[in-house]
Amino acid sequence: MRWVLIMAALFGASSVIIGASLRHLGAGFDLDVVQTALHYHQLYSLVLLAMGLYVLDKPFASHKVLGLSAALFICATLVFSGSLYALALLNIPALGYFTPIGGVLFIAAWSSLLFAKCRPQTTRTDDSM
Repeated sequence: MRWVLIMAALFGASSVIIGASLRHLGAGFDLDVVQTALHYHQLYSLVLLAMGLYVLDKPFASHKVLGLSAALFICATLVFSGSLYALALLNIPALGYFTPIGGVLFIAAWSSLLFAKCRPQTTRTDDSM
């Protein structure tokens, strides 16, 4: 699941770039909305980093459901933070309607992570051959 580590690095770097760029642009947008977007953007960069590092030494079978969780976290971050960035910069209130969809995706991501860790772990043996 190298792709999770790659996405964590991309999210982390892009959150710093966006934060610094918007700070230097100055006024003209809702700073509270931008700070909320940055907060979640950076937080979920760290969540993805932790997930990517966690599976480095795990058997491949555990990657499937964890990969789903990671994909949901990525989509949630893009929709949630992306809609907030767009709302703050473009000042189009309708863009705020996408933010709760990102929140639902965060809930789905955490739920799938819970499922991944609560389901019985099966080990495959080759004794049947």
